[in-house]
Amino acid sequence: MPAATTVDASAHHAGAVRHWLKRLHLWVGLSVGLVYALIVLSGSVLVLQGPLLRLMHPPLAAHALPDAAARTAVLTRIAHEWPSRGLRGADLPTAGLPVWQLYFSDGSRRYLDPSNGDLLLTRAPGSDPLLTLRDWHTHLLAGKTGEAVLGVLGWLMLGLLLSGVWLWWPGRRNLRGSLRIYTQPPARRWVSWHRNVGAISLPLLLLVTLTGTLMVYGAGTRHVLQALFADAPATPTPARIAPRPQAIDWAAVLDAAQHALPGAELRRIALPAANDGRVTIRARAPGEWHPVGRSQVWLDPYRAQVLGAVDATAEGTGARLSNAVYPLHAGSVGGLAGKLLVLLCGLLPPFFLVTGFLFWRARRRRHRR
Repeated sequence: MPAATTVDASAHHAGAVRHWLKRLHLWVGLSVGLVYALIVLSGSVLVLQGPLLRLMHPPLAAHALPDAAARTAVLTRIAHEWPSRGLRGADLPTAGLPVWQLYFSDGSRRYLDPSNGDLLLTRAPGSDPLLTLRDWHTHLLAGKTGEAVLGVLGWLMLGLLLSGVWLWWPGRRNLRGSLRIYTQPPARRWVSWHRNVGAISLPLLLLVTLTGTLMVYGAGTRHVLQALFADAPATPTPARIAPRPQAIDWAAVLDAAQHALPGAELRRIALPAANDGRVTIRARAPGEWHPVGRSQVWLDPYRAQVLGAVDATAEGTGARLSNAVYPLHAGSVGGLAGKLLVLLCGLLPPFFLVTGFLFWRARRRRHRR
């Protein structure tokens, strides 16, 4: 076959691929892109959920942090009153939210006075806008099924982002000229805004979309990263212990946990269950990005004895990368700048949806003429 014919065939094939990729990018963007835009936009709101919660319920922030005696007394009361009602865990008071935050199996949350344990507020996904928005963002309001769909959407959107850059890429020589913004004609205006903003914001969009997708497959993501970086075997979770009908010295339990992870801030407690007498405490060690922390300590609460502990900052590279997925996604890295970047990212998919639609409409009108 002559060389010219081979070149023509290759060009024709490349043109056909580009043509169908354009169509796929357009229709995926105008259909699935709408759901993606709503998901990412809800994530922007959730970046501000702490300040919004305090704004909606000012009394929650009007408390002083409890001393050690009050913290122990309230924890004793929580362990007595709430496990039979579906309690899954409890966050200790912090400077950002100086009340006890209790998590329940039905998705509701309750907030207790840090000084005496009295109930201050109950929030439920069906009636609380922030919890409903969170359920939409993480499960599409459809539980495990919605979470699985969310994972598929994540991969589709990663493909959409990468295909958009491939379609836009002008070559290194023409890169500067390709970033020009046009005002007329309408089709060129909208496509220039769509392509150029997409190219500039691609790293941020890829980061947020990829981390969100990987969170759907949390255990698998961690396993792959640990294998990829040849991490040492993870610290095994201690075996369950039988619950006992005896009083727990919570002051001694907290003290033992603190000694197991010196310098860490104890953040979340899982109390003994009907089939497991262990207490599990999540903690945030110095240097951790995760707002709750990924360090853990397991205890026998009846003897205030540590059964095992993991300092997340001392884990292997793969485990630490896995631990970084959520903080990067939620804007918990980099202080205010990190939150603002993730907030901005939530506004971009609606922008692309609108500009993509306007470009499609303007082009159709031009073809009709």
